[in-house]
Amino acid sequence: MKDKIVVITGGTGGIGKQTAVTLAKMGARIIVTGRSQPSGEAAIAEIKQASGNSQIELLLADVSKQTHIHALVKQFKTKYERLDVLINNAGLAASTRQLTEDGIESNFAVNVVAPFLLTHLLMDSLKASPSARVINLMGGDVPAKLELDNLQAEHSFDGLKSYSQSKLAMMVVMYEFAQRIQGAKITMNTCYPGQASTNMTRSVTPEMFPGMMRWIFPLFKWVTRPDGGKSAAKASQSSVYLASSVEVEGVTGKYYNPKCQATSFSPVALDSETRQRLWEIVERLANINS
Repeated sequence: MKDKIVVITGGTGGIGKQTAVTLAKMGARIIVTGRSQPSGEAAIAEIKQASGNSQIELLLADVSKQTHIHALVKQFKTKYERLDVLINNAGLAASTRQLTEDGIESNFAVNVVAPFLLTHLLMDSLKASPSARVINLMGGDVPAKLELDNLQAEHSFDGLKSYSQSKLAMMVVMYEFAQRIQGAKITMNTCYPGQASTNMTRSVTPEMFPGMMRWIFPLFKWVTRPDGGKSAAKASQSSVYLASSVEVEGVTGKYYNPKCQATSFSPVALDSETRQRLWEIVERLANINS
């Protein structure tokens, strides 16, 4: 990983931050995105100290906003001629249905449209690398069905269910992305990092659980209690593996579990008609012309 250029969205905390520390220790040049200058700069200082690597940079962006994503890409391209690794780590589990400034439901904007748009805009930078990798992070259990008629919770918003639906949509559209770029010197894989204590998991409220499942909320809070980053460090292993391991050089379109083992994609992701429909929806929402 020495001198590899790595972008990690949401890399100022949680799993993204731990991923940044580990890859920085390997000698990579790390660019993390964050929404806040003060907390972002504090995170950069911590990553530098923990890794012993001074090549750590912060780029400010709220990835729920498409103008910010475009600005982020512009900033990156003025400084770097290539991108070796893109880790779409940023995620959101909203407690209520909210629309972004682009008129998109916030879970869907951050978890689906943002990684799709960012990867699309950085494609020429990825192609400039001798061997580029894109890693997408899942979250939680994978639903059995994708509700195409309720992608943005237009008909019903149900806390963690809506979050899980958005993550499944991300898996589906990014799997389609991987199929479309086959033949390029870019691999694209998805991983589930496992449960960890992060700002996102600690912000979950009882109301986000289905009514009959709220009794487990105290257990969930206990599992995701602050632990000094230990669980996040463990959960970062799959991202680090896909970003750095020679074992996955040239491997694309796969789904990995927390043990860094290739596992089965959801049958939804393997349905080409569903992928095509979702691709067209996300492409339109991202204002991309094919």
